[in-house]
Amino acid sequence: MQNKPSLLLKTIVCFWVLLPLSGMARQATTDTPERPLRIGVAGLTHGHVGWVFGSAARGDIEITGIVEPDREVARRYCEQYGFPPGKVFDSFEQLFATETPEAVAAFGNIHDHLAVVEACAPRGIHVMVEKPLAVSLDHARKMATLARQHGIWLLTNYETTWYPTNHRAYTLVKRDSAIGPIRRIEVQDGHRGPVKIGVQPEFLAWLTDPERNGGGSLTDFGCYGANLITWLMDGRRPMSVTALTGQLQPGNNPKVEDEAIILLAYPDAVGVIQASWNWPIGRKDMAIYGLSGVVYADNRHHFRVRMAEGYDGFEETSETLPEREAPLNDPFLFLRAVVRGHLVPGPTDLSALENNLTVMEILDAASRSAREGRSIRFDSPSEKP
Repeated sequence: MQNKPSLLLKTIVCFWVLLPLSGMARQATTDTPERPLRIGVAGLTHGHVGWVFGSAARGDIEITGIVEPDREVARRYCEQYGFPPGKVFDSFEQLFATETPEAVAAFGNIHDHLAVVEACAPRGIHVMVEKPLAVSLDHARKMATLARQHGIWLLTNYETTWYPTNHRAYTLVKRDSAIGPIRRIEVQDGHRGPVKIGVQPEFLAWLTDPERNGGGSLTDFGCYGANLITWLMDGRRPMSVTALTGQLQPGNNPKVEDEAIILLAYPDAVGVIQASWNWPIGRKDMAIYGLSGVVYADNRHHFRVRMAEGYDGFEETSETLPEREAPLNDPFLFLRAVVRGHLVPGPTDLSALENNLTVMEILDAASRSAREGRSIRFDSPSEKP
């Protein structure tokens, strides 16, 4: 085993630099400085909400107003980030009566995503939700119908969408075919569990509620793997979905599963998703196996390639990758570019509606599979999601 730059890796580096979009979206160039995107924020109870305030502090966006009926939660965030309390509203009707956002970012519970789209789509306001797209497949389809009917962008934000390692893996595997045809994709995501990592009380209240979150770890972290695998499989739906779930922390997660393994069967490959609230060390990593090698996206920045040599030998190369170029490194820069027409996401892209409808089909089938103790076949008319 060696850990040195190879001709293959040098070729990959050059190829990747020439393809910064890595299959994600077509980009139009502009030399005009961008004015901040005017956005509304729907909810403050999601633990990722700091993302939107950080983007506003950089000047990428302007928060025109926030809809958050929990006044104590709103007060805390207003004090923390210096946001004017007078721009916090109890409802969308109050927000839209005084403000005209170009887009709305949803940072409440997942069940409320449908209500956000119902309020925004008829007004022509674009929407970006935190992953997953919806609390259920039924909600997802209603949201998609509204978005298409009113011609708005409906995007889903995942932390892993902005990982340079995932895009390097895509380029190497899909465009350079450096490891041969894909045969197996493994995605691992999770942490010790919401209680153990100490998420905010308002976040914990719905994250472990099957009605407001759609499930436990299967929903919370299974969506990452379904999203990435759908992307790598060119948007194809699997032939079947098989899932095993467990509740290893009943005291902390009494209403939902905290362990999930999801198997996706394709005609020429398999996908393995391990979504857990029981990892001793938090992780978001992926391995892609081809006929002649393996690509490892170990985290946001650490990337490895192993090329097979003989029976069990290999040559390994590794890198620490820099952040991607704007606007492909941040959800709000991306949202601004899409709304302004500088980026046009393709249907298989990580944030795209079509990709995330397939994600919801996979999660729905996985939930049914675990509940009924059998595989759910997508190629059977009686099982069609």
